[in-house]
Amino acid sequence: MSHREVLTALSGLLMGMLVAILSSTVVSTSLPRIVSDLNGSQTSYTWVITATLLATTVSTPLWGKFSDLTNRKVLLQVALVLFVLASVAAGFSQNTATLITFRVFQGLGAGGLTALVQVVMSDIISPRERGRYMGYLGAVMSVGTIGGPLLGGVLTDSIGWRWNFFVGVPVGVAALIVIQRTLHLPPKPKKAVVVDYWGAGLIAGGVSLLLVWVSLGGKQFDWNSTTSWLMGVGAAVLLALAVVVEFRSKEPIIPLTLFTNRTFTFAVIASLSVGVAMFGTSVFLGQYMQLARGQSPTMAGILTLPMVLGLLISSMVAGALISKYGKWKPYMIVGSVLLAAGLFLMSTIEYDTNFAIVSVFMAMMGLGIGMVMQNLVLVVQNSVDVSVVGAASSSVAFFRSLGGTIGVSVMGAVLGTKVSGYITDGLTDAGVDPSALGSGGSTSIPDLSTVPGPIRTIIESAYGQGVADVFLIAAPLAIITIVFVCLLPNVELGTKTGLQRAAAKTDDPADGAASASASVEHDGGAAPVDANAASPAAKGAAATAGLAPAVSSAPATESTPAPVSPIDEGQRRHHSHTTTATGTIDTIIATGAAEVAGHPVPADELAESPVFSSLVEEKDVAADR
Repeated sequence: MSHREVLTALSGLLMGMLVAILSSTVVSTSLPRIVSDLNGSQTSYTWVITATLLATTVSTPLWGKFSDLTNRKVLLQVALVLFVLASVAAGFSQNTATLITFRVFQGLGAGGLTALVQVVMSDIISPRERGRYMGYLGAVMSVGTIGGPLLGGVLTDSIGWRWNFFVGVPVGVAALIVIQRTLHLPPKPKKAVVVDYWGAGLIAGGVSLLLVWVSLGGKQFDWNSTTSWLMGVGAAVLLALAVVVEFRSKEPIIPLTLFTNRTFTFAVIASLSVGVAMFGTSVFLGQYMQLARGQSPTMAGILTLPMVLGLLISSMVAGALISKYGKWKPYMIVGSVLLAAGLFLMSTIEYDTNFAIVSVFMAMMGLGIGMVMQNLVLVVQNSVDVSVVGAASSSVAFFRSLGGTIGVSVMGAVLGTKVSGYITDGLTDAGVDPSALGSGGSTSIPDLSTVPGPIRTIIESAYGQGVADVFLIAAPLAIITIVFVCLLPNVELGTKTGLQRAAAKTDDPADGAASASASVEHDGGAAPVDANAASPAAKGAAATAGLAPAVSSAPATESTPAPVSPIDEGQRRHHSHTTTATGTIDTIIATGAAEVAGHPVPADELAESPVFSSLVEEKDVAADR
């Protein structure tokens, strides 16, 4: 596909990803009004967000695995339709129970989009070129993650909170149309599809119970309570059983053999901390702007723009540089260092810190996340077998979401405890009874507009210091990201799309030069042969057959002698021919390909043959010329 064709198809994928991200973030600033209008409780407030995050996280690896087994385009369209229908239904909800139900279906659709967009990109774009397009994807994710709360606040203040759910519908429909018209994937070879239902059920059950436990622990029940222990132990048992089942399954949802791949394992560990940084900062920055600096929801979204711009710029610039030079590791190391530095610096902020300084710190975090987040998926897709690229890609996204969800829950609990303590201490030092804040005391979130000036300053200071403490907790996790990014094997990015790799893998090496050359054709010329896809004989034929048509069609002249067979010449190396007319090297290479194809040679003898070695060496010279 040309760059224009890729961009056209990619536009539909990016629109789908945008609505998936928005579904999780757009309601964050509108929830107080939504729950109030629907007569919901504090429990409902929690579940409106948790339901979508839970469904998205749990379903991501399932969608990824299904994409390895069946038609990816159809799956992508199913996810989009599911998301659009659930969004419309959620917008018409008349009570919180209905809203939470349809938020679950929104999350299932969003999980499919999160997993499948990156997998389809691997099908149509080679790893070397994918860096640039991953930059576009990272930019869209940053806009959706950080810009969602801003958009939600504006819609709620202007035309009503129901448009938080309706706003993504036109984009989703447009994405569906664009994908149908521009994305053309060849059908997968027909084979019996084996679905690991036991593994899917155990993973979904274990992860769901784990996320519910960490999301509600300390709020709906005490950590050291019977309910907490049952949920924690139950999650551990279900996940342990899932590991046993996955080891024995023919088609595991998360192939555990992937963890024998160092790149995959290190990328998963790094993605956990990136998820905490990305999701955590978007949540707690909003609280800092509103409760420590007294801003409205809309202004809180606007004031986080430095982070959005940093993420947007770095993801696109780093992606373009990776595609241009083929080097990915330096940018990821720099990004992980920037992320750690930004988090450490954010741990020093207070409620009255100069906003210009806070903006610089936020921009550093954004630059770091943009350089690391999507490129972790890129290097994993480049290093795993094409048959499991869907499961591998979705697993990285799954662990990133899992880390983010757990991290937000834990840091939220820490924030509540810290702020409560700071407010109590501040009021006591000022000679004020903490119960003066109302029935909730220092544990409830006060309405700052109704609080007297001196007490308001104490509360703002407490939230400023509490959010800083949360960033200090996240900073060591960024150090883990630095370590494992540095440990990632510096594998060169491939030049074949996923479809080309799959075709090369299924080709029969015995088919000779024609089959081999078809599997390595790239942009009109010969490309490197997939080392896993062909025998030495097929490699030799593939490396030279692309030159044969041009040579065989050229008329022989005095300056272009008749072909000289390397086989007939025995050990004579053809370097001596380079002083003759242009085309001699090509002629010898083409003749060698014909000899190889017509006279089968044992693979071990051919690989050691000086004739074969010279053909491979001179192929690059001829291709360059």
